[in-house]
Amino acid sequence: MIKAIFYSRDNKVFGFKIKGHAEYGRCGKDVVCAGVSALVINTVNSIESFTEDSVVTEECEDGLVRFKVVGKVSPQSKLLLKSLRLGLCSIYEEYGDKYIQIYFREVSHV
Repeated sequence: MIKAIFYSRDNKVFGFKIKGHAEYGRCGKDVVCAGVSALVINTVNSIESFTEDSVVTEECEDGLVRFKVVGKVSPQSKLLLKSLRLGLCSIYEEYGDKYIQIYFREVSHV
């Protein structure tokens, strides 16, 4: 199962952690995993390419991605993070919590 956690401060998302594998289908045929991967990779690449925001990204072989904007989050990054949330929530609505779970955490410090 994929576990997605969005981190926010003052109700403003600044980062996320995605971990796991959906196991919806066999390797190479897992549309849930492929969809989540495409959304996450596109979000990270877009924020890094199209904004001036300072970011920290950690990607591991085992399906773990950690990402956060350090400092002020630009309007562009806010929009891209909202878009990621929308995409992941759409996958959740279509395939259910057997394959993906999404959490939202308000944190006071990073």
